Amino acid sequence: MGYEAAAEKAKNAGLKQTLRDQAAKRRETIRILNEEIVRLGGERREKGSTMGAAHRAFTGLADAFQDSNKAAVERVEEGEDYIEKKFREALDGADFTPETRSVVQRAHTEISAGERLTDRLEDQFD
Repeated sequence: MGYEAAAEKAKNAGLKQTLRDQAAKRRETIRILNEEIVRLGGERREKGSTMGAAHRAFTGLADAFQDSNKAAVERVEEGEDYIEKKFREALDGADFTPETRSVVQRAHTEISAGERLTDRLEDQFD
């Protein structure tokens, strides 16, 4: 996961912990989304979806940056921008049931918070 890979590369102890905390939040969001997919009759998804694409982008982080706080934050921030945009587009364009819309909206809220956090971190470590 991108946050975990970035935490390993970051030098600052506070940044490492922040990235690990975000990784835990993202795992929970993925779990909730997967529960909704299963509730709707689908199979749990880890790849091949928007979330999967984001994970694959995040997974490549370890190779994409050197061991530094700034580079770690920049790459995670790029991934957060991408996934936030995809969830916003889904909410704007999809015809969800009220229950599914609520689940996707909660996921978007968490993702948006992560995106705002990475913006602040990028400013801090720039």
